[in-house]
Amino acid sequence: MNFTLEAVSGRARACTIETAHSTVRTPVFMPVGTVGSVKALDMYDMTGILDTQIILANTYHLYLRPGDETVAKLGGLHRFTTYPNSFLTDSGGFQAFSLSDISRADANGIEFRSHIDGSKHYFTPEKVLDIQYNLNSDIMMILDDLVALPATQERIALSIDRTTQWARQSIEYHRKKQQEGIGAHQNIFAIIQGGTDKAFRTKSATELCALDYDGFAIGGLSVGEASREMYDTVEHTVQYMPADKPRYLMGVGTPEDLIENIDRGVDMFDCVMPTRNARNATLFTSFGKLTVKAARFKHDDAPIDPECTCYTCRRYSRAYLNHLYRAKELSYFRLASLHNLHYYLNLMREARAAILEDRFAEFKAEFYRKRRS
Repeated sequence: MNFTLEAVSGRARACTIETAHSTVRTPVFMPVGTVGSVKALDMYDMTGILDTQIILANTYHLYLRPGDETVAKLGGLHRFTTYPNSFLTDSGGFQAFSLSDISRADANGIEFRSHIDGSKHYFTPEKVLDIQYNLNSDIMMILDDLVALPATQERIALSIDRTTQWARQSIEYHRKKQQEGIGAHQNIFAIIQGGTDKAFRTKSATELCALDYDGFAIGGLSVGEASREMYDTVEHTVQYMPADKPRYLMGVGTPEDLIENIDRGVDMFDCVMPTRNARNATLFTSFGKLTVKAARFKHDDAPIDPECTCYTCRRYSRAYLNHLYRAKELSYFRLASLHNLHYYLNLMREARAAILEDRFAEFKAEFYRKRRS
């Protein structure tokens, strides 16, 4: 990976990340393609229409189905899915924790049962990297010990100790594998934990950022805490993260969350919100959210957002989207998802342009002004 910090505006950063498969310009939002597919869209939509340079897939889900060895036999994620640009793969630890009826972490890893068939599995730091070597993703997330909040101080402290120990195992294992010719062009990110406790975040960030990782993520947020708590935790944590490596905030979030955390120095984001909300009739616009299934849009000939240049807004009206949703037409899901992802991706492009011109504060103020109006 080649990483270049191109410009700052306040604390907001414009960077370039070069992987084996694409050049990623930040700030960047990564559409979520959990099982190697962004819901309701195909890979032409992702490249020819949305012009994405990186998407996220999930280790847990691809390990269970179709199986990472199957993906490897079919040429890795890029050939299997036909997506030519970068993949980031989450470690699957969160899914093992949250989707399993029985999930238990110990000093060596996480035991869980498949949400598909109930079969028992065990993830170790080395195991999740072996899966990701088979997937051949460009950025691999390591296994961390995630805890549900609220949690006791003792449990959070144990989580941090385990996460650091697993991080040491992971980086040692990865460098060894690279010497063997495995994962030579794959990059590896560690995940900072600690809930909303600043002392725990300091400890986790300090320990992990001392290790030889290609980038660092902030995990364990946007799990029900107040937005202000999340922003304060990010602001505190970022100061311990190196300026010469990518900073990734996992699983976040709303357009407001993205703008606020770009303002605090974060480079990378992912979230299911744009596609999930699209499927549930909530569309994002420059002036806020719009519920397109509402009866008042039945005869509305305007596009979803008059300022939007997406594939959907250039062709179809609110009335037509309202009709498709109410008629349960499958084409609704594609058109709505294209709009919401275009909105998120374009917001990132506009934020980047503002940073490069050192006017991010003005851009942020205008973002909120449109919402208030």
